[in-house]
Amino acid sequence: MDDFVIIRAQALPPVFRRQGERVFPRNQGFSLLELAIALFILSLLLGGLIMPLAAQQQARQWRAAEHGLADIHAALLGYAVLHGHLPCPDWETGEHLPGYGVAIDHCVTPPAGEGFLPFKSLGLENGRDPWGNRWRYRVDRKFASAAAPIALDTDFSGEDRLKIVNLQNTALTTDSERPVALIYSTGPNGRPDGENASFEAMNGRYQSGPPTPEFDDQMSWLARPALMSRLVAAGRVR
Repeated sequence: MDDFVIIRAQALPPVFRRQGERVFPRNQGFSLLELAIALFILSLLLGGLIMPLAAQQQARQWRAAEHGLADIHAALLGYAVLHGHLPCPDWETGEHLPGYGVAIDHCVTPPAGEGFLPFKSLGLENGRDPWGNRWRYRVDRKFASAAAPIALDTDFSGEDRLKIVNLQNTALTTDSERPVALIYSTGPNGRPDGENASFEAMNGRYQSGPPTPEFDDQMSWLARPALMSRLVAAGRVR
């Protein structure tokens, strides 16, 4: 029996001590190789999460821009019903100045560049797109005259004669039905791209299309039939 006890005692793992002493398990820890592997796996997991999150954020911003353009479109129609004409652009760049976000009273002379959306005049909350850039706005001046309200015979015989093409330079509008106003976001890069990068005071040419690495502007425009339909329904035009 004594021999059996001795054998059992010798077979005990070395992490245990003699009878009466406190017993502690041995802490092996991580080797440098195991730690390196764990960090590598963690970096792969984080990288896989960051890319989808960035793509989701970008998709949310594009959807927000689409909703913003739809709100602006509706506000322009409402403004025309109330005033009988579309608003002139906002030219004020000082955010804390009284004229910021407000349509100028007259836009008779050819513009030197695109103006900004007069969001305060339209009753909108702010004049910036989801990337923090101001909405660009241009109007055919024949449809923005308080002195000569829009009538059924208001046409495109003025100097603006706006035209919009796609990324393949195919016309999206016609000579007989040009845009009466257009609004666009300069997108994530914050600058006009393609045809929008150059400005023509007369015969204004613009470009619209899905985002690409070279083009990320997002545009909407107001067509004369939609404008006339709303004005006739409201009794503004007969």
